[in-house]
Amino acid sequence: MWTLKSWHGRFLPPQSPDRLRHYAGWCDAVEGNTTFYATPTRETVESWARQTDPDFRFVVKLPKVITHERRLVDVEAPLRAFLDAISPLGSRAHALWVQLPGSFTPADVGSLAVFLRRLPTDHRYAVEVRHPAFFTDARATAELERALGGAEWIPFDTTAFFDRLPTSAAEREAWMKKPRMPLRTRLLTEFPIVRYLGRDATAETVAGWQRWVDLAAGWLREGRSPTVFIHTPDNADAPALARRFHDEVRARVPALRPLPEPVPVEPLTLF
Repeated sequence: MWTLKSWHGRFLPPQSPDRLRHYAGWCDAVEGNTTFYATPTRETVESWARQTDPDFRFVVKLPKVITHERRLVDVEAPLRAFLDAISPLGSRAHALWVQLPGSFTPADVGSLAVFLRRLPTDHRYAVEVRHPAFFTDARATAELERALGGAEWIPFDTTAFFDRLPTSAAEREAWMKKPRMPLRTRLLTEFPIVRYLGRDATAETVAGWQRWVDLAAGWLREGRSPTVFIHTPDNADAPALARRFHDEVRARVPALRPLPEPVPVEPLTLF
């Protein structure tokens, strides 16, 4: 996420090898989505670790060869390579994110259960499913929760986004690509992870996340440690929106640690 072009010159320096360091001044967690497409080199991951504090949170997505191509079966070699590559993150690897395709149905839960049981115990794991039956069929929901064991279930809340028809090019593109998932707010562990998709209009985005402000504040009061990711169709203002969400939660839970102060972005010059 920290390489998004629309952030350059606003949240991140236009030309800098340390863009992640600047991102970490805005937010204290990031979705590691690029790892879905290819396992990074250890050298790349070492640079991520150097640019972030030990308590920074990476939620790192497993490569698609594991989750989508081989569908969690016969994945020992790519999984081993991935775990070795991300090891420099140490404690920064807050959770390993198992995002499964919409074609992964309740009939496939057995392979997920076997896969999770064989994973190393020195990481936390979080699973995102996209087949509607997991949300609407009580039996499928219960079977998935049993299979997860100690892993978290990541809800991707797109209800505010799909509440009305798209009104911009970015919203129309997201309308075609994003999953239209039923709402889920139940947590399974001490470390819930939430993904939320708003709209172009900030007021609509903020109105749609109020339930998550309530839930996050309640989880914090219970001693839990939630991680919430804020998205919009183009993500152009996502860092500022994430800080606004954090401020709203902190207004209800003053003991919540403030986010870091952003590193100033120097303006472009001609000389």
